[in-house]
Amino acid sequence: MEVGGEVPVDVSIVIPARDCRPYLDRCLTSVLVQRVAKEIVVVDDGSTDGTAELLGLYAAHHRGTVKVVRVESSGGAGRPRNVGLGHATGRYVFFCDADDYLGPGALEHMLSAADRNDADIVLGKIVGHGRRVPESMFQRNADRAELGESAVYNSLSCFKLFRRDMLERHRIRFREGVFVGEDIYFTVHAYCHAGTISVVADHDCYHLVARPDGSSVMQRPASRDPLAWLAMIHEPIRLMTDHVPPGPLRDHLLARHFKLDILAQLGRPFLEADEVKRKDVAVAVAALCDRWLTDGVRERLGSADRQRLAALGDVERLALLAVIEAAPVERRLTGLCWDGRTLVVACEAALTGCAEPDGVALVLRTRHEPRRELVVPAVRSGGRWVARVDPALLDSGIWDLRVSVELAGVTRSARLGADRDTALARPPARLVGEVAVLPYFTRDHDNLSLDVGGHAVGVPGSARLVGTRWSLGRRLVLDGEIAVAGAAPPPEAVRRLVWRERGSGSERADRVVGLAGGGFVARPAVGRFGPGVWDAYLELDLGGPPARFRIEAGAESVAGPRRWLLGTEPCVARPYATSNRGRLSAVVRRLSARALLRRIMR
Repeated sequence: MEVGGEVPVDVSIVIPARDCRPYLDRCLTSVLVQRVAKEIVVVDDGSTDGTAELLGLYAAHHRGTVKVVRVESSGGAGRPRNVGLGHATGRYVFFCDADDYLGPGALEHMLSAADRNDADIVLGKIVGHGRRVPESMFQRNADRAELGESAVYNSLSCFKLFRRDMLERHRIRFREGVFVGEDIYFTVHAYCHAGTISVVADHDCYHLVARPDGSSVMQRPASRDPLAWLAMIHEPIRLMTDHVPPGPLRDHLLARHFKLDILAQLGRPFLEADEVKRKDVAVAVAALCDRWLTDGVRERLGSADRQRLAALGDVERLALLAVIEAAPVERRLTGLCWDGRTLVVACEAALTGCAEPDGVALVLRTRHEPRRELVVPAVRSGGRWVARVDPALLDSGIWDLRVSVELAGVTRSARLGADRDTALARPPARLVGEVAVLPYFTRDHDNLSLDVGGHAVGVPGSARLVGTRWSLGRRLVLDGEIAVAGAAPPPEAVRRLVWRERGSGSERADRVVGLAGGGFVARPAVGRFGPGVWDAYLELDLGGPPARFRIEAGAESVAGPRRWLLGTEPCVARPYATSNRGRLSAVVRRLSARALLRRIMR
């Protein structure tokens, strides 16, 4: 609805800008081309590099869309964002940094999700360019992501779509006067009041860019000071606990802060600190644990973090754990073969610069449900580690293999397979019971995975016609043999016979009987087929999507044509083996009296 001739603003894009002239054109252009009713509020935070002049040109050429507000240099992004939010008039607000940019259609996708779900916050997929970005919450789209049952709280940056009415009603603002973390405080507060949170994971919405000169706030060394970070994170945690009562939800949110904000300071930042600062960091972490660590939080932490908690009074032990946590996982696949129905995987595995591992295991994780995993311990054998995987323990799906290395109670893991012996070949597919199991190396990173059921890799197999004959009711009796991955499938795996009409793509399904030893028998009523050319397939259930095999046939195994009357109309069905690859098909025709006379007169 228009008020006073003006189009209501759907999204206000707030951009703090300080000495970022080289990046502004890309940023502002990416926002201007967004196909939503928008306004762009740029807050110039005391720039001295020509940013102000460039912003003036944009405002002059895009009157009514680009609004420039100038403030004295504040030293952080909190105040300019608050100033921009104060000038915003849209239903939703999106915060964008001047050195980043939006993907095409980003706001359109996020606004659509917001309106469809009546969402208060929408997370759009973030893409990093020289910067690490959150990924756990972008595995799939979500109309309603529950705060306590999803990974959305892992992302506490402000690069999201927020309902402005929610921000104003609860006076949600950025912290001012802090060097880093002003957006964490803001986003935590917003999450505490959001009724519905949506996720757009299938579209690249926000591009987070590292400046080549390392001059952005989060690229400066001071932004990674562990003591400053621990002091900063106190306020967002206090704010969250003021809004969320004790219980599973609070423990879930606190666990995020302990993993990514508190105990993370005992990792690489701890190693980079001197001995005195290390003691101060350990004391600061212990103080936060005393205040907010609960049994529910502890249960949600991994092995490395629990080891750190136990070592808070031992700085040398903390340093050792940090070294182990930072060490790359060295791994090389050295053997891969079947032993009966067991897949034997051999590898070399260690942590760079560390002692021999205390233990090694293979970890198999389902690709679309990463929390589901199977851990297979490996045993030391002749200088390498060997694990025996029983595919019968795996549900249908794609399972990615990782090697897990344990040392001093800390477990590190990495994908396995890209680095492997040159003579190592992919093992063939194998039938394990009724299920096809296919080891393969992924196309993107060449790592080892198992396809249980034939979801991504075609199942090798064949269906061969032994003989045919006509029986009563114009039925064509088929006798054949099946082989899958070089073995005879069990009779119950044989699902149905499918005939597909070549021109229209329409299908008919007929019952088929599987026999012990890999045989099958079917009696399709070919006389009931409509006119056309019909190709025959045998369909099997091998633990995943139905697997179809074109039925192979030699000319000598195919019965001759059969004719009959349908009312007064002559019909003919002619089974045949195709000339190119020798596969079973059937031509069905209905002949008019004139066509039949022409045939007779030939």
